[in-house]
Amino acid sequence: MLEKLNQLEDEYRQLEASLADPAVLSDQARYQRMSRRYAEMGSLVELIRRYKKALEDLEGARSLVFDPEMGEVAKAEVAELEERIPQMEKELEVLLLPKDPVDEKNAIVEIRAGTGGEEAALFARDLYEMLTRYAQRLGFQTETLDSQLTDLGGLSKISFEVRGPGAYGVFKYESGVHRVQRVPATETQGRIHTSTATVAVLAEAEEVDVKIDPADLEITVSRASGPGGQGVNTTDSAVQVLHKPTGIIVSCMESRSQIKNREKALTILRSRLLEIKRAEEAARLRENRLAQIGTGERSEKIRTYNFPQSRVTDHRLEGEDKNHDLHTVIGGDLFELHAALRRADQERQLAALTERV
Repeated sequence: MLEKLNQLEDEYRQLEASLADPAVLSDQARYQRMSRRYAEMGSLVELIRRYKKALEDLEGARSLVFDPEMGEVAKAEVAELEERIPQMEKELEVLLLPKDPVDEKNAIVEIRAGTGGEEAALFARDLYEMLTRYAQRLGFQTETLDSQLTDLGGLSKISFEVRGPGAYGVFKYESGVHRVQRVPATETQGRIHTSTATVAVLAEAEEVDVKIDPADLEITVSRASGPGGQGVNTTDSAVQVLHKPTGIIVSCMESRSQIKNREKALTILRSRLLEIKRAEEAARLRENRLAQIGTGERSEKIRTYNFPQSRVTDHRLEGEDKNHDLHTVIGGDLFELHAALRRADQERQLAALTERV
């Protein structure tokens, strides 16, 4: 482990020197890439240095245990360090876990009403508002890509982009089936109904991530329908893209610009193709119990929103982490819930790595 820590500390020092190099400063893409890596490593290197200092202090204290004058003080220091060092080692193990390379990408979130009719569509709207509030609290930008309203103001489907470093790494924990238990606005006899909505979170893929042969595409344009401004319904701005090899169909009509809608539709298509590729890889990793809990199947029921009991239950968690206050979560404060999901993720990965050793 010490060899790995020394290598990371060397990399950090090399980055520090390179960031002052005029050749690096003149190459903005390279400078930004190295700056991100340098910032990411900051807390890890600080912990590495504290850990190595603690090991040196422990060795020094042990050498003084039988000293007539310093023995008692040394014994107390040894006891304190022998308790602290394993805790630091556990922190280091977590920080050294392999990171998902797409975690830093933007995210595309797709919400679809499931079982429950109009109530499911209203619940889908609640989820959309919850996630966009959370994104705003985190400082991310959001943009609607496609949406379909219902007569009562619900959403049969909506897709939106979340932009900002690390967006996918945050929102991937929302993938799956969300279930609500409450008295619907459409219920006249006060009965509690159960409805569902499905959330899919995609890492936004760029052209370098997924290459698409133009010959594999069938692109059609039409007049957009629904809200969107005076011009939206009078021009052929809505775009539908069919990817013939997979049968995937993507539509986008939120912008008045046909060009912009086409670009967004192709971005969504690339992201879905990247998801397919990652799902195949995840299936292989899952055999070794290394797949992250945040990238579960869309059919997996991940969370229940129980309005009568004012409780949200995340079914991927256990113990005290499992239940959370409904109004806090639905109001867009998912910080505590996501922290629990990240901890569970890390514990699962650590357990899997331990089994392999």
